[in-house]
Amino acid sequence: MDINSGYLSDYFTGVGTKRLTRVDATANSNQHEIGDANRGETLMRVLGEEPRKQNNRFEARYIWLHSEQETITANGYLSWYDTRENQPHRAAEWRLYYQTNAVTELMDEGDTLFVARQLDGVVLFIVVPRESDLTAQVSWLFGFRQQPDLAFETREFSEDNDSGLDFISRFILDEIGIEFEDPNANSIDTIIERFGTTFPKTSEFSDLARLTLPEIDARDDPDVALIAWLNHEEAMFRRLEKRVVAQRIESGFLDDGEADVDGFIQFSLSVQNRRKSRMGHSFQNHLKAVFDAFDIKHDTQVKTENGKTPDFIFPGREAYFDSAFPIPSLTMLAAKSSCKDRWPQILPEAARIPQKHLVTLEPGISVNQTDAMKAENVQLVVPASIGNSYTDDQKAWLWSVADFLTIVAARQAA
Repeated sequence: MDINSGYLSDYFTGVGTKRLTRVDATANSNQHEIGDANRGETLMRVLGEEPRKQNNRFEARYIWLHSEQETITANGYLSWYDTRENQPHRAAEWRLYYQTNAVTELMDEGDTLFVARQLDGVVLFIVVPRESDLTAQVSWLFGFRQQPDLAFETREFSEDNDSGLDFISRFILDEIGIEFEDPNANSIDTIIERFGTTFPKTSEFSDLARLTLPEIDARDDPDVALIAWLNHEEAMFRRLEKRVVAQRIESGFLDDGEADVDGFIQFSLSVQNRRKSRMGHSFQNHLKAVFDAFDIKHDTQVKTENGKTPDFIFPGREAYFDSAFPIPSLTMLAAKSSCKDRWPQILPEAARIPQKHLVTLEPGISVNQTDAMKAENVQLVVPASIGNSYTDDQKAWLWSVADFLTIVAARQAA
């Protein structure tokens, strides 16, 4: 099955990013502007050379991204023009003027700004606070490999320089408020037709995702296979979810003829919770398929000390509880699709095994967090393509899925 994952150029013409200075982030009656060390010449590649002020301003959506599902938005305008347009003897100096609103009032020095222009001309003014891991994640989404500087760095999108969007990219787009439109909708609808408007067990969806991607073999590249299966299953789930949610909305939210606000909120929360829960189970299902493809002995959800249940024990339950079995040949792996600052939860799991392994799909975890993992003897495992969102120093320490398989296979062979 030929999967087209969609592209950033389907949504944006370009994006610029910079780290905010104190002056940038301080709005007062005289100044609400974003400066640029290059006098606006760099950001001009995104916003163009046409002055935008007064009645010709950019329509804008202001977005504050602090953490997962902690987003504040405001609609408004942005002005973009040469502040020296009436001084022809001086070099042009373009500036971006913003409005005071709930988002800009939260801005602070050191926060990261992303200015992304959509195909319809609307500009997203995205602010990520300096302590948030989302800085690295949004940077990775837009293709910026380094932490932003005080001068704008830009990227323009076209079919020639654009990479495909995988399911991790889609989750970040969700945070920004961009609804992903799957280019494979028709073929996916054919695959999920059997389910009608009923969600199947996650294991059934995972099996179907692998079955309908016969060209993907984990033995060729386990990192590529894992992402391909997850991407395909996520696409199938979103298409089925769209049907189910549409049917529920069409039936309305009424209680004795009045708007059922509580019912609407509960339904919305159930949609979000289902997405999170399903992704975690899907991740484990496809990891198990990878281990099976390489004949790696393992057991899942083994109850160990104090009722703790690590996701995977290698080579399995019997070996773990055999006091004569050598500890260096035992391995535990926790799987968290998104670990954030919850990774310490795995430390009490499988107490007999001193080193913990954690596999995640989360891009761009902060250096502070990975340093803390090292200090607690936790080895982070990240699919190779997501590993590109980490710093060079982090990448030297990270393991890919293939790296993990090599170590576990060697231990079992011994």
